[in-house]
Amino acid sequence: MTTKDLAYIALFAAITAALGLVPGVFVGPVPITAQTLGVMLAGSILGARRGFLSLLLFLVLVAIGLPLLAGGAGGLAVFVGPTAGYLFAWPVGAFVIGLLTERFWARYNAVRGLLANIVGGIVVIYAVGVPVLVAVAGLHWGNALWLGAAVFLPGDLLKAVIAAVIAVQVRRSYPVIERPQRGLAVR
Repeated sequence: MTTKDLAYIALFAAITAALGLVPGVFVGPVPITAQTLGVMLAGSILGARRGFLSLLLFLVLVAIGLPLLAGGAGGLAVFVGPTAGYLFAWPVGAFVIGLLTERFWARYNAVRGLLANIVGGIVVIYAVGVPVLVAVAGLHWGNALWLGAAVFLPGDLLKAVIAAVIAVQVRRSYPVIERPQRGLAVR
């Protein structure tokens, strides 16, 4: 890992933290926040490994008590509350987005970026977050699907579009993921 990689990882952890300054809107036990946009941007701009590490760094900073989550939350308590599953899914979601982005690299565009963001930034995060919400908050599955997924869907789809458009523009002006060289196998 190079110094440049470390700088990118720290930068996207900071971007995710800055998105926490946008106040969350509570519609149930889990707030609607802008921070999932940070997850989507990290994966789609940095790729799988660095995107994963940037969100892992962010969660470590939250765990040591920095108030980086929307509403100024931080500390170990958030990792056992109703939002725990969503938080644990953030690095995985960034990894999946980055992996799909790397696979689409030669043909990457806003539509493929949107698909990668939907799979990693919505499907993966909900797939981990909703079952943990059921377990921690004691909600029935129907209520958990409504309060932990359905009410978030319109905003998350908008964030997926924004992240895809930004990623396309960043790639054109300053690609962070390196293009595979011709004749070499992509792993």
